[in-house]
This record gives sequence, structure tokens and C-alpha cells, in this order.
Amino acid sequence: MPTPATIEKFIARVEQNAHAEALEEFYTEDASMQENQSAPRVGREHLVANERNVLARAASLTSTCVRPVFVNGDKVVVRWIFRFEWLNGSVTEMEELAYQRWEGERIAEEQFFYDPAQRVPKVPVNP
Repeated sequence: MPTPATIEKFIARVEQNAHAEALEEFYTEDASMQENQSAPRVGREHLVANERNVLARAASLTSTCVRPVFVNGDKVVVRWIFRFEWLNGSVTEMEELAYQRWEGERIAEEQFFYDPAQRVPKVPVNP
């Protein structure tokens, strides 16, 4: 079960947009991550590589935790809002719930729940 201080450190790393670093620091070696009902990605190294690949396509990213964070034993639910500005000028805004199972002070399993229609980048309209 994670301590409140560990959860706060994890959230701070994500809000600093240090997503790959948060994976390295707060996930177990054999952690899994799942998008909605898709097959999970498994293994911290694989998760970090995937995150770095996504971030390489972004010009900027804003990550915001919407509180409260829900904790029940080793289960944690975090509501996130992300705004990606892509290298091509398009924008993706996403809101999701991350359902996590922690083993001690590290995340072992995480599943994201969001509307997949949010993943479609939009070209900003210039006034």
C-alpha cells in the first residue's frame, strides 16, 4: 500500500511532465498498463520506451491532476487532464481516470478509462 507522500510525489512528477521518469521511479519492473479494454503493455522498460515515443511527437504537454485522489488500500484512482500540443500544430485534450494497483510503494498495474474520441488531434482554429 502506498503512503500518501509517495502518491503525492508520483502526482508531482507527472504534473512536471516527467512521465518517463515517473514510470522509472514509481512502477514495478513487470508493471502493466492498459488503455480502456485494449491488451495491456507489460514491462517497465517497454512502458518507458512507449512513453518516450509519444512524448517525442509532442511540442508540449500539460498534465493536471484533478483532486481528490481516491485511495483504498493498494488501489488508487487518479483523474487526469492532459493537453498535448503536437509538432504538427494539432492539439489533443484528454480527460481520463487511472485505476492503479500498487505493490508497496510502486505501481504494478494501471488501467486508463477515457473516451477514445478524445485521442483524435484537432487543428486549432485561429481567430
